[in-house]
Amino acid sequence: DDPVSVVPERALAFFARNRDRIRAAARVHDAAGLDAPLDTDAVDTALARLTEEGTVADDDELDRLSVAVDDLDAAVSMAESTANDRLREAIEERDVTIEGADLLSLVERGAGVDSLLDRELADEYDEAIAAARDHLVDVLALDDHAARARTAFPDEPTFPVEADDRVVSKLREELTAARDRRAARLKRELAAELADLRDPAEDLVDAALELDVELAVARFARDFDCTMPTFDGDGVRIEGGRSPLLDVAFEDVEPVDYGVDGVAVLSGVNSGGKTSTLDLVGLIAVLGQMGLPVPAESAELERFEALHYQAKSQGTLDAGAFESTLREFGDLVAGDDRRLVLVDELESITEPGASALIIAGILEALHESDATAVFVSHLAGEIRDACGFGVQVDGIEATGLVDGELRVERSPVKGKLARSTPELIVEKLARGSSGDVADESGDSPDGFYGDLLEKFE
Repeated sequence: DDPVSVVPERALAFFARNRDRIRAAARVHDAAGLDAPLDTDAVDTALARLTEEGTVADDDELDRLSVAVDDLDAAVSMAESTANDRLREAIEERDVTIEGADLLSLVERGAGVDSLLDRELADEYDEAIAAARDHLVDVLALDDHAARARTAFPDEPTFPVEADDRVVSKLREELTAARDRRAARLKRELAAELADLRDPAEDLVDAALELDVELAVARFARDFDCTMPTFDGDGVRIEGGRSPLLDVAFEDVEPVDYGVDGVAVLSGVNSGGKTSTLDLVGLIAVLGQMGLPVPAESAELERFEALHYQAKSQGTLDAGAFESTLREFGDLVAGDDRRLVLVDELESITEPGASALIIAGILEALHESDATAVFVSHLAGEIRDACGFGVQVDGIEATGLVDGELRVERSPVKGKLARSTPELIVEKLARGSSGDVADESGDSPDGFYGDLLEKFE
């Protein structure tokens, strides 16, 4: 036998789980004018008849039978009430007279109210039973099972009227069987209609997802002025790069030009954009490796085998955490070639003097392994002095203070050790309010600031 006809639930389960996805993919194909691997209107119509539970929906006969099974007890109870209400009204409206001889005869036979109903209210009882039967058939639409349903209320007079439980049970069995036969037939028909569409449906969804990715990439490229990077040479070179990760409107982000080949230390004032530049390098490297456009006017990348990013530590680490961090860098410097290493203020993990020596040692190891690395640090001068090779030091230069705010040139200057924020503040004080360099004699406050400024030279 055909497996679909034997176990239609198996074929329907796939479409039930993916019903909304397939219908959405069909709408995408119709809206985009794509060539679909199946008839989208036909599959949408078929799936509209399938519920998420794998049952068939929108069939009037199946719905009728399901309601009849579910509401049978309530309908029987209502039919009993209908008959009893009619009988009660009839009894209340009638004056029944029983002669003595008749009463003795009823008592001798052990007869009760049933016999009295049969004798005095036979027509009224028949009308009440007919009303109960009609109510049961009509409210559950049991035209196909009317004969069985009507026998639920027997002809023999009784008060109160009660349905025959055996007949009601048999009626429930018949309705349940009819419902299940109908559901099974509908499942087989729908499964046969959908069975051969599984592979085309998967292709339909895949094509819609592919289009979704293409649209997302296109919108990303449009919204962030992206370009496709080129892969040529070593390291990273970025022109006009702007990070979409900053908490400002993208059009307000200042473009950055930066390149690194080998290892470099990036210096700069606080809030000058060192971490943002580091993030931009990592972002462009990752997007480029994924084959996606990057937010820059142009970008040249090396094909890296791995990227390592060390975020700034929040406070000095204890001995155990410090040891763990050093072990990570030990594994890093011994790792694969063609890797990009980005580290943000590693000196925060321990004392400044020791940090400069440790960073210098890590840079030397990365230099020997031909890795590309950028270390952001406020100890760039100390690290340069401690390194055993001529490490490149770049700087994000602040041009001065304006109304208490730093004026910064966001693009790092190659080979430039950037001045610190304290140096800029001392320089401003030394220049005095007139804008000229103050008198450096010890008798003048400006001379004190001038002496401080010389310490930075």
